[in-house]
Amino acid sequence: MVRINLLPWRAELRKQKLRDLVARILLSIVLTFLVMLTVHLRVDQVTDHQVRRNEFLKSEIHTLDQKIKEIQELDVKKRHLVARMEVIQELQVSRPEMVHLFDDIARTVPDGISLTDLTQTARKLVLNGVAQSNARVSGYLRNLESSPWLGEPVLNVIQTKGDKEPKAATSQQFTLQVEQSSKNAEGLAP
Repeated sequence: MVRINLLPWRAELRKQKLRDLVARILLSIVLTFLVMLTVHLRVDQVTDHQVRRNEFLKSEIHTLDQKIKEIQELDVKKRHLVARMEVIQELQVSRPEMVHLFDDIARTVPDGISLTDLTQTARKLVLNGVAQSNARVSGYLRNLESSPWLGEPVLNVIQTKGDKEPKAATSQQFTLQVEQSSKNAEGLAP
């Protein structure tokens, strides 16, 4: 029988298996490194993309904030202009009221009464005057009540002024308040 020595062949086979194992380990390490490098690069790419998107959004938000400020400034200007327009419109509407008011004051003053002072605060008028008698003041109050442009007369003060001589004429100084009313006179306005 022939004797074959298998030891060198087995040693060679072991060396071959060891080389294959080392090659597989090195290949696994290289492949793992490549996969990790690819994943790392992809994560960096996605992160950079998101950072660019965030910067774009920040710049757009800043632009929109500036536009919002401009809109708010325009809104404030608009409110001021609307307020001015309302004041002008109110003045336009009240312009004929003044004419009617002074006309009505002149028509309601009876003989024997003269007005010395007229003060207006908002829609209230304070009238100071001199009358020849109390009866003329009460007649004046009745005239004011019947006026479409004046209403709610209230007599505040009436004082008798005169000389100490019995035959001298006495005069009554009075102060009264009256409200200007345009609501009652709207139908009467031309």
